[in-house]
Amino acid sequence: MATQSSTEVVDGPPPSGRPKRNRKSTKRDDFVYSCYSNSFISFIASVHHLHELESYREAVCDPLWQVAMVEELVALHQTQTWDLVPLPVGKRAIGSRWVYKIKTKSDGSFLNGDLNEKVFMPPPLGVSHKPGEVCKLRKALYGLKHAPRAWYEKFTTVVTSLGFVSSHHDSALFVKHSSARRILLSLYVDDMIITGDDSVGIESLKLELAHRFAMKDLGLLRYFLGIEVASSPKGYILSQSKYIGDLLDRARITNKMVEDIPIDAKAKYTPTDGDPLPDPSLYRTIVGSLVYLTVTRPNISYAVHIMSQFVSAPTTVHWAAVLHILRYLWGTQFQTLLFPSTSALDLRAYCDSDWAGDVVSRKSTTGFCIFLGDSLISWRSKKQDVLSKSSTEAEYRAMAVTTSEIVWLRWLLADMGVQISHSTPLYCDNRSAIQIARNSVFHERTKHIEIDCHFTRHHLQVGTISLPFVPSALQIADVFTKPHSGPRFRFLTDKLSMFLAAAL
Repeated sequence: MATQSSTEVVDGPPPSGRPKRNRKSTKRDDFVYSCYSNSFISFIASVHHLHELESYREAVCDPLWQVAMVEELVALHQTQTWDLVPLPVGKRAIGSRWVYKIKTKSDGSFLNGDLNEKVFMPPPLGVSHKPGEVCKLRKALYGLKHAPRAWYEKFTTVVTSLGFVSSHHDSALFVKHSSARRILLSLYVDDMIITGDDSVGIESLKLELAHRFAMKDLGLLRYFLGIEVASSPKGYILSQSKYIGDLLDRARITNKMVEDIPIDAKAKYTPTDGDPLPDPSLYRTIVGSLVYLTVTRPNISYAVHIMSQFVSAPTTVHWAAVLHILRYLWGTQFQTLLFPSTSALDLRAYCDSDWAGDVVSRKSTTGFCIFLGDSLISWRSKKQDVLSKSSTEAEYRAMAVTTSEIVWLRWLLADMGVQISHSTPLYCDNRSAIQIARNSVFHERTKHIEIDCHFTRHHLQVGTISLPFVPSALQIADVFTKPHSGPRFRFLTDKLSMFLAAAL
């Protein structure tokens, strides 16, 4: 459990180890470096040295992990997670294994929901038992397919009894309003972030949750699900530098050559390129990890989108392209995503498409990005489901997808207490698509996209969106639809409120 708050800001010259400025200082630089306090730098340095084990054999040789496993077994015993019983005739025991994860300042306990089904498993290594005995689970364990539902139902019951309401637009968001104050709780499995302007209510909530569950307050929000968070009264910076370092180690990258852009601007990839990889498991693991990395690295979204299309049968050419992405990440490991606290609470969106860009299917690619003030909060790079007969049609489909995201974000922000009454500008660089949205008369050439036209036009008429034109040279969403040369790519990345710092 992490509480969102601000770390202290250190005045004076940067301490040893703080990112060094290697170009002329700007106001944005000052904001970034003001968030790197001494304590945060020390914290990230310690996080980079943490190593998660892969097997029980490794863990039993480490006194610290031995203690952690004993504490975990004690916690599972105290919560009456299982009973040791003979395996009933006709029943099959599922597998079990230790999973080693490091949570800073955490006690390592799992959160267990109640099970309604009968589930048996072999006792974990280190548990004393009689021959033939298995664990009959009373509560769900981490990794069990029943676990997420069981835990979510139990947690929801508790927090709703405390006055929280689950958002209709994000089931993992719980909101509590009280006397013009608000508490937000965002849940991800057994990790959560609690924030709001009701400090007394937040402290009371943490005490209540600690009483109801085996959980612990991890303090200020600094590291959450592999995401590093630096903060000051000026705002927040998100990065995944340790995650990238672990990813490079997993891919066994030893060549320190770096790339200037994440994907070759001229390359076109097909399923038949190169020779099939004898073992595609590493490719799939790396690409899956890259997908999660796009949480804070929107500028690699297009490259990852392309490479994820080949996970079923990757080839040597595809693996070389993945290595290209990794070498780009090697040189930009400490790139950050900025969220200024002074940013206005106004949405603006950009959408674009690359008509018939896929050389095999000739489907188009949709790209969009949405800002809350100066903070980038949503983006996508995705192949369209159907073929578009014209660039205008492709743009219109991208416009409809972006409109859906805008509608959802406006609802979600309303749940958080942010009411947006005016229309959200959706910037498009295709005048024909804009005219079709504004024209109430359908022509023969637009009937095949009538549903998208109706949807976008409806939200244009009711004032959800407006459709200003933006020149293609200034279309930020262009970075999500196609590869670019170095200068163009850096220009667009800069517009995404991303900043590259030197190593911590």
